[in-house]
Formats: sequence, C-alpha cells, structure tokens
Amino acid sequence: MSDLYQKITDSRGLLEKLASKIPGFGGYLEKETRRTADKMLRDTIVNRYTEQLKRISDLQMQLVSGSDLEHLDEMQTAATRLQTFIDMVKTAAYGYTGFFDAVKVDEAALAKLYAFDNELLENVAKVSSAVDTVATSIGGDGLVAAIRNLITVATECKTAFERRKEVLMS
Repeated sequence: MSDLYQKITDSRGLLEKLASKIPGFGGYLEKETRRTADKMLRDTIVNRYTEQLKRISDLQMQLVSGSDLEHLDEMQTAATRLQTFIDMVKTAAYGYTGFFDAVKVDEAALAKLYAFDNELLENVAKVSSAVDTVATSIGGDGLVAAIRNLITVATECKTAFERRKEVLMS
C-alpha cells in the first residue's frame, strides 16, 4: 500500500507541492492523496475477486454441461458469498472522511484500514487456490470437500472486510 501512496505523492504537480506548504492545506492534500490511494486499492481488490467470480461461473457451466447438477446449489452459495463480498468492497466508505463528515478517521485508523485492504488483496491467492481445487476435483470424489472449502474461503473474505468497518467506527 505504501508503494501506491508513494507513487501518488511523487506524481504531484508543482502547484500541489506549493499548496501543501500552506498551513492546514497540506493535511487536506495528504488526506485526499490517501483517499485516492484507498480507492485505487479497493478497485484493484474488486477487479481481482471479480476474476475469481468469473472462474466460478465458468465452473458452474462446466458442471451443467457435464450433467453434474447436484453440486450447482453449493457452487451458487460460494458465488453468492463472493459476490456479496465484492459488493461490500465496492460500496464501502473510503478510508478518509471529509472535514464536515460525522465520522472522522485518524491517521492510525487509516494505517489499520490499509493493512486490512492489503490482507484482502493477498487473500485473492487463497480464493484462486480454492477455485483451482474445485476445477481439478470436478468428476472426482473430492468435489464436495473442494466446494465446501471454497464456500469457507469466500465467507472468510466477507468476515475480514467486516473487521475493516470496526476500525472505521472505533
């Protein structure tokens, strides 16, 4: 996360750098930069998880074409939980609030939010691995366990993101 934030900070123009020296305005620019970095990170999270959701959809089609309909409901449960998580990330409050907003987020809370967001980004690998396991288990005895694992991993994503809200509200 700090790399993304640093890139945004480094790309500031001369006018922004000059304005940041004005008392009070520099903090405002700093928070706006953090807000931009937070949005970019969450957009990346949404895109990465959406890729995995598409893979799940492809596996559902594979189950249908192979007449393996008995596992479709569980696959849909996994897809729904992952979609719910993606929607939560898309619609979540930014990691910074404006001057007049009711909920203010301090710098320490922002650091915690970025840590949660980074964890979510790293968890894409867990989801991808669970989807891979389902894909290789189609037609075999381990399919039920693989799907249940995918459901668990999707649920864990949602739970991790709900912890992010606790930081905002504390």
